[in-house]
Amino acid sequence: MKRQAVALVLILAAGVASAFAQAEFKVPFPITAGGKKLAAGNYAVSTAADGGLVLRQGSTGKEIPLTVLERIAKPEPPVAGPRLVFDEVGDFAPSYTEYITVYVLSEVWLSGEDGYRVHVTKGAHKTKEVKGEATKK
Repeated sequence: MKRQAVALVLILAAGVASAFAQAEFKVPFPITAGGKKLAAGNYAVSTAADGGLVLRQGSTGKEIPLTVLERIAKPEPPVAGPRLVFDEVGDFAPSYTEYITVYVLSEVWLSGEDGYRVHVTKGAHKTKEVKGEATKK
């Protein structure tokens, strides 16, 4: 009986671990995500137990929770591999004399899943995609 209970616990633990998708990305430009300004670098995105998303900065290990506004149905045919979609917008910060480009994380796509919308940019903007690699958590 004890062996069956231990086996069940191990099977359940393995199922929970594999239920949370994760992907890694190399982002070549500074970004804004979850209301935070972040440097270019390596990032990992994973699903949280509550159904939300977490963005982890590779260089610092800092975790930024991402609020999921809505789920987006995956396109047909599905796009291969995970990807991040950024809204490319202009800003006059830090002064009104200098125009800079800001990349705001707007969508997260993990392999084989519907997408996650995490930000909506109002007005005209371009989008930029960064492809990543699926990993096991």
